[in-house]
Amino acid sequence: MDNLPYLLPVLACPVGMGLMMWLMMRGGDRPRGAAPGGQDQAQAQELRRLRGEVEALRGELGQRAGPGGAETGEPVPQRPGSSA
Repeated sequence: MDNLPYLLPVLACPVGMGLMMWLMMRGGDRPRGAAPGGQDQAQAQELRRLRGEVEALRGELGQRAGPGGAETGEPVPQRPGSSA
């Protein structure tokens, strides 16, 4: 019982951390993994549109540059993770 004042701060840290993690995992009222405000479909649609635009621009750049590279003679940069 004499060690109780020293033991409380030591236990308060992990207990408080566990409580905060549990509260953050709950996520409030929205379902787990859902974006706030139901923006999943809008974001997916915008992402598809942007990917299509990027592919169209890459195709246009490839047609203008020809097989050797860009108009300046430098190689066309590839995005990381893509196979050339």
